Amino acid sequence: MADTTGQAGDQGPPKGIPALKAHVIANKVDVALWAIRILTVLCTFGYVLPLFCNPVSAFYKALLGNAAVSALRLHQRIPAREIRPSREFLARFFLEDSAHYLLYSLIFMNVAPNLLILTPVFLFALLHAASYSLTILDTLGQNSLWVARLLISLVEFQSRNILRAAALAEIVLFPLVVFMALFGYCGLMTPFVYYYFVTWRYASRRNPYTRNTFRELRVACERQAARPGLPAPLKNAIHGGVQLVCRLAPPQEQQQDQ
Repeated sequence: MADTTGQAGDQGPPKGIPALKAHVIANKVDVALWAIRILTVLCTFGYVLPLFCNPVSAFYKALLGNAAVSALRLHQRIPAREIRPSREFLARFFLEDSAHYLLYSLIFMNVAPNLLILTPVFLFALLHAASYSLTILDTLGQNSLWVARLLISLVEFQSRNILRAAALAEIVLFPLVVFMALFGYCGLMTPFVYYYFVTWRYASRRNPYTRNTFRELRVACERQAARPGLPAPLKNAIHGGVQLVCRLAPPQEQQQDQ
């Protein structure tokens, strides 16, 4: 009797290809999100290293992948039965991070390709794909693809830095979008729409990295402005830029922090 119990405990849940098939059937949406994120990462590499594909096509496919992931995540967070043409629904809709990144893809769908635009898309896809890849590998077995497990562990170890880098790219992209609009690389309305995206990321309840990065940039700028040897015009320009950004920040954020 004891031997039978021990053998059953040693076997554990089934592993291998049959277990993977069962997992895919039971978690279709999550597996689809994982697959699209993998394709988004590959398309980003295809844009940077255009050896086997058209870089422009790879750029827009990466944005489409980000839009598809955002739409699926919105479907998970807000089921279709809860969709209502009301102000309350719109307020809830734009509180979701997935809605922000769906808008992000739509903003840049008709903009000249730029690596900085793909940076947040790539970093988020890489981080989330790596996280779910561990689930896939665990389904196959504990000892499957140890090299992939090592690479995934490195990505997850750097998760905070990856999120900070994505937030910094979103912030730095705003002045770039302004210059792109001035020189005809995107529409004149693009900076205004992107401003709303940045304010929504600043006020995000689930991801504070954009808000924290703004705060870190402000501290760094004020520290530079306080240097004794800095020329007065440059010091005034830094203080003016900091004050402008503070005025453009969502006013409700101070209340949320308190």
